[in-house]
Amino acid sequence: MDLHLSGKIAVVTGASKGIGLAVTRALVDAGAHVVAGSRTIGDDLPALEETGRVSFVPVDLSLPDAADELVAAAAHRGGIDVLVNNVGAAPVHPGGFTSITDDEWQASWDLNVMGIVRPTRAALPEIERRGGGAIVIVSSVNAYYPDPAIYDYCATKAAVTNLAKTLSKELAAKNIRVNSISPGPVSTPMWTEHGGTAEGFGEASGQTADEVMAMIARNTPTERFTTPDEVADLVVFLASDRAGNTTGSDYRIDGGYVTTL
Repeated sequence: MDLHLSGKIAVVTGASKGIGLAVTRALVDAGAHVVAGSRTIGDDLPALEETGRVSFVPVDLSLPDAADELVAAAAHRGGIDVLVNNVGAAPVHPGGFTSITDDEWQASWDLNVMGIVRPTRAALPEIERRGGGAIVIVSSVNAYYPDPAIYDYCATKAAVTNLAKTLSKELAAKNIRVNSISPGPVSTPMWTEHGGTAEGFGEASGQTADEVMAMIARNTPTERFTTPDEVADLVVFLASDRAGNTTGSDYRIDGGYVTTL
């Protein structure tokens, strides 16, 4: 299926690994040029850069001025048609609510919320200049599936899911569609690497990281984690004009992990 993304310019945040890397690859495969932002280039982006279809911009989007630099790189290429706000982190707090400091709350807000607010604000003039486009915000099932090991992550994801819906109401008249997606557990380095989410949950529950991941899989109707490529396919569809009248929606992709409506 032709997604009509050939020649489009996309900005992807958190692009060096996990969901962001999968989205970058999928957009390139669909014919877009991707301006890829992340703190470090990672192991896989250099090869994509060599194709001439990806431009890497080193940015820390928890900082106030970083978004301007990322958007400027896209503006230099002609503007922005697609913005994928993917950056985020989910620190686990085994000690519960009272263990989370003000600084930790602020750090989560700066990355998970302002790391989406600032790129969106900076990108909007460039999207408007192109005659419209699409914004996809990668949120989480934790926007409405609270977990006491990740209070700050849940709160910030609830905020950005709300932000996506609110933006969609303002921007529809400008031919800019805004949707969010809510992945459940995804087999990314954020979960699997040393010091990652699985280890953090294990510390809170007295399990190993492997036991945590096996338990989550057992509690998922499909009995597995979602893959980054599966999330990327949904993101790229929503970014395309094949979803031309879809805006203000949140799409869950979790293998049935969340059992409520």
